[in-house]
Amino acid sequence: MADRLMLLDTASLYFRAFYGVPDSIRRADGTPVNAVRGLLDMIARLTTDYGATHLIACWDDDWRPQWRVALIPTYKSHRVAEVVAGGPDVEIVPDALEAQIPMIRRVLGLAGIAIVGAAGHEADDVIGTYASHARLPIDVVTGDRDLFQVVDDARQARVIYTARGMKNLEIMTDAAIVGKYRILPAQYADYATLRGDTSDGLSGVAGIGEKTAASLLGEYGTLDRLLTAAADAGSGLSAAVRSKLSAASDYLAVAPSVVKIVRDLDLPTLEEAGAQLHPVVGSSRADLERLAAEWNLGGSVRRLLEALDLRR
Repeated sequence: MADRLMLLDTASLYFRAFYGVPDSIRRADGTPVNAVRGLLDMIARLTTDYGATHLIACWDDDWRPQWRVALIPTYKSHRVAEVVAGGPDVEIVPDALEAQIPMIRRVLGLAGIAIVGAAGHEADDVIGTYASHARLPIDVVTGDRDLFQVVDDARQARVIYTARGMKNLEIMTDAAIVGKYRILPAQYADYATLRGDTSDGLSGVAGIGEKTAASLLGEYGTLDRLLTAAADAGSGLSAAVRSKLSAASDYLAVAPSVVKIVRDLDLPTLEEAGAQLHPVVGSSRADLERLAAEWNLGGSVRRLLEALDLRR
């Protein structure tokens, strides 16, 4: 089996598992385990179907970094449950899911699956760094379109997009991005900046939607070149577009830094992180099988162990 690295947008997946698997699945004390079971089943299927030999569960050590909020205060503001001075804000997470997150970390640890986060950064930034520097073909698993900016056929980096469900996965390559949005993956951050994203609290440029953003980037290539043209009365850019960009000048001065994924974090190497998949043996396997019985994870843990056994 040729080496291949899979990077999980872990929160994206366990939220999907939580809402996709009935919460009537519980352990003996009544705590739901639907997100745990759903995530383990996803990992077992994904690693098998896509031939992953290395895997990192990328983690949101800070789901709403203050350096992004300082640039755009509305960034993810609608998802804040509690503002924390000097630390990561508390995200709105259903109690039934919140109770499962420590279980997820425990089970992944026993299974030998690497978990990597970075202080002051989101999982997207961890993914962006590994996707930009790893020397292996890369599959990023996410339901977040922002990660389309890491797609790069030349680096054999693609996104397995989960937004339509695990039965309707989309493989996003250069051609798929061009076909869907009429832009290159390298233009996606500029495209998202112009279009905006209400789910992240990004206003975009009023009056510039997806089609116009794609058309402008098709003509000018980058947001910087578009703004240069907007500042040049003789550039040929229409007065209407020039006016819209001018009205959004404050937003456009900061939004690109918020939207662009960080690609240069100081992260452990794949070897240091323990990213290579391997069978679970010895006391770890015994502990995992014991927890599977205690926490009502039986079938999901068994499928994960079987998937990892293939890495002998």
